[in-house]
Amino acid sequence: MTNVTILGAGAWGTALAELVQGQGHPVQVWSRQQDLEVVANAAVVISALPMTAVRSVAARIPLADHAILVSTTKGLEAGTVLTPSAIWQSYFPKHAVVVLSGPNLASEIRAKKPAAAVVAGPRAQEVQKILACERFRVYLNNDPQGVELGGALKNVVAISAGVSDGLDLGTNAKSALITRGLAEVIRIGVLLGGQAETFYGLAGLGDLLTTCTSPLSRNYQVGFRLATHPDLLAVLRSIEGVAEGVNTARVLVQLAQQRNLELPIAQQVCALLDGKTTPQTALGNLMARSLKEELNISLTKP
Repeated sequence: MTNVTILGAGAWGTALAELVQGQGHPVQVWSRQQDLEVVANAAVVISALPMTAVRSVAARIPLADHAILVSTTKGLEAGTVLTPSAIWQSYFPKHAVVVLSGPNLASEIRAKKPAAAVVAGPRAQEVQKILACERFRVYLNNDPQGVELGGALKNVVAISAGVSDGLDLGTNAKSALITRGLAEVIRIGVLLGGQAETFYGLAGLGDLLTTCTSPLSRNYQVGFRLATHPDLLAVLRSIEGVAEGVNTARVLVQLAQQRNLELPIAQQVCALLDGKTTPQTALGNLMARSLKEELNISLTKP
C-alpha cells in the first residue's frame, strides 16, 4: 500500500481521494485550514490545487526525499506562462513530477461513472497503478508537456463553446468552433513544447470535447452565462469552484503579443471576459476574418 496525500479538498481533490481509497491505499486530503506537515510522510502527493495556489503551496510544502508529485492542475501562470508542473519542478528539481489529465468531470467520477485519463512523466507507471481501476482507466504518455498543456488550453475553447450555446447558435457553429479551437490548441501547444499527436488524445481532444459539451464544466458555464449576463464577476460568483480558462485566456493573449501569434478564439474570449466586446461582436469578428486554407501548419498564421 502507498501513502497518498491529496492537496486540495475541492470537487476534484475529493474525487481523486475516493479513487485512491477505493484501491486500498491510505489517503489524506489537505485543505488550507491544515498544517502542510501532514504531507511530510506521503509517498505520493497529488496536487489538485487551483492555479493561483500552486506556487505559494510549493514554496512551503515538505516532501519526502523519494516522494512522487502528481500535478492535476489545468492552467498557466500569469506573467511567467509556466505550467503547474514546471513550478513544482523548480521547487523540487530532484523529485519526479508526473502530470495527470484527461476528460474527467469530478462529479461523474464521484458518481462512479467510467472515465479515462493520461499520466506522463518519470515514474508515471507507478501513478498509473495507484489510480487505475475498473471504472477509471489510466493510460501512459511520453509527452508530459503536451498532456499538461492540453488540459490547460482547452478551457479557453470551452468558454467560447458555452457562449455559442448561450446564444443558441446551433450545432454547426459549435462544431466549427471546437474544431478550429483544437487547431489553436495544437498551434500553441506545439510552440510551448508539446507533441502535436498528444493533442488528438485524451488530454487534448478528449478533454476538449468534455468541457465544450457538458453543462458540468465550469468553463462552459462561464461562457454560457456570459452570453446573456455580461457581468463576469457575478458569473464567477454563481459558479462553484475555479474556472481556470478565465486566467488562461489572458495568459494566451499575453503570449500572442510576445510571440506575434494570431489566436483568434483566445483573443475574442479574452476581450469578452474583459468587457471589451459583446458576444455578438465577438462572433462577427470571428466570422469576418480573412479567408484561409484549413490545414495550415504554420505556428503563427492559422
